[in-house]
Amino acid sequence: MDSGVIEGGLNVTLTIRLLMHGKEVGSIIGKKGESVKKMREESGARINISEGNCPERIITLAGPTTAIFKAFSMIIEKLEEDISSSMTNSTATSKPPVTLRIVVPASQCGSLIGKGGCKIKEIRESTGAQVQVAGDMLPNSTERAITIAGTPQSIIECVKQICVVMLEVSGQSPPKGVTIPYRPKPSGSPVIFAGGQLTKLHQLAMQQSPFPIAPGNQGFTGMQHSKARIDASAQTSSHEMTIPNDLIGCIIGRQGAKINEIRQMSGAQIKIANPVDGSTDRQVTITGSPASISLAEYLINARLSSEATGLAAN
Repeated sequence: MDSGVIEGGLNVTLTIRLLMHGKEVGSIIGKKGESVKKMREESGARINISEGNCPERIITLAGPTTAIFKAFSMIIEKLEEDISSSMTNSTATSKPPVTLRIVVPASQCGSLIGKGGCKIKEIRESTGAQVQVAGDMLPNSTERAITIAGTPQSIIECVKQICVVMLEVSGQSPPKGVTIPYRPKPSGSPVIFAGGQLTKLHQLAMQQSPFPIAPGNQGFTGMQHSKARIDASAQTSSHEMTIPNDLIGCIIGRQGAKINEIRQMSGAQIKIANPVDGSTDRQVTITGSPASISLAEYLINARLSSEATGLAAN
C-alpha cells in the first residue's frame, strides 16, 4: 500500500503507543528534557511519556499523521544514533537492527495479520522490516505488542502501513468492547531483566562477557553462565544461556508457538536442551549471525521480563 495515501489524503488525527525500556526512554528525553522538547517543537506532535520507576515506559504520540510520523522518525533516528555510538567501543563487526515495539488493541490484530497471515506477510515484504505480532496480550490489558526490527526507513514505512490498516479497521467498525491500555508495573520486585537494549546484548555476545543480572534477580542468576563462541570462517556465532526450569515454559509457549515466533523473528537457530537430573536450569543454545543472535536474546529476555512482571503483578 502506498504510504503517500496516509501522508496526503488521510491526514487525520492519530495516536501511536510505543513500549520502550527505561534506558531507551532516557535517551529520547535527553538531558533536562532537551531531546523530547526538540521533538515536540519540530514535529508539532503531542508526545507523552508514562511516569513511574518502571523497567518499561509507554511513549504516546498524538496529532495529525504528518506530525506523528515526523516525531516517530526523530525517535527512530535517536535509537539508530545510540546504536552507532555504542558500536564505537565494540569489537562487533555487524550493526544490529533498530528494534522497537508498538502496542495496539488486540481486537485489531486479526485485520493486521490477515487471512492466513497474508497481510502481515505483505507488510514484511513491501517494507523489508521484520515484524511480529505477539500471541498473548500484555499483562492486565487488552493490548498486544508488535515488535518491529530493521533499518530506520523500513521501520517507519512498516508503521505507516500498520497505521493505514488500523485506520481502515476503525473506520469500518470501532474496536470491540472497551480497550484496557497496558500500564507497565513499577520495578519493586526482584524479577526484572537487566540490560534491555539490543545493542548491549549484541556487544556482550561479541565480547564473550558474562550476562548482566540486576542485583537481587535470583530468578535469572543462571543466565550469568552464558558464553559465546565465534566461528570466524563461517561468520556465525553460537551463544549459550541458561534459563530456570520454571520459566522455560514461557519461552517455549503452547505447542512451541513462542519459540517458533522467536526463531522466525530473529532468523537464529535456537535449541533447548532436555532437562538434566538434579539441575534447576535448562541450557539454551542460539546459533546464527551476530545480529540474529542479539535479536533472539533480546526477544527471549523481553519474554522472560514480561512473564516475570506479570507474575509480580498477580
